[in-house]
Amino acid sequence: MNQPLFHLAFPVNNIPQTKAFYVDGLGCEMGREGPHSVILGLGGHQLVAHITDEPLLPQNGIYPRHFGLIFTSEAEWEALLERAQQKQLAFYQQPKRRFPGLPLEHRTFFLQDPSGNLLEFKFYRYPEAIFGQREFTAIGDRASVSP
Repeated sequence: MNQPLFHLAFPVNNIPQTKAFYVDGLGCEMGREGPHSVILGLGGHQLVAHITDEPLLPQNGIYPRHFGLIFTSEAEWEALLERAQQKQLAFYQQPKRRFPGLPLEHRTFFLQDPSGNLLEFKFYRYPEAIFGQREFTAIGDRASVSP
């Protein structure tokens, strides 16, 4: 069975800076480009960055909006982390381990693109926690952990 691809359109202020961050920095695949937008491939999914003339106000923290990838291989997560560090991409949150020792344990880091969009990259120690472990209510940094 073929899996559908995820599509995300998001606002940016500058196409050349966007390409530098996503293609040269993160290693995204370059797709079509026009004067007001660019298509990027991130983990086999389609991102479309659209120029906006509206000011993009920075969020206060990682909530409510961010996007990214969940890696199923810790080595691939670490490789992207190393690439981001080598390319000197802007870290919004340094790498850390959330919920250590629990079934929800995962590694995460956040990057900030030149337009202020936040991206999170995760690796779960236990893959069933990606959609499962429903007896726990903890989601993200704000949550308390309780089964």
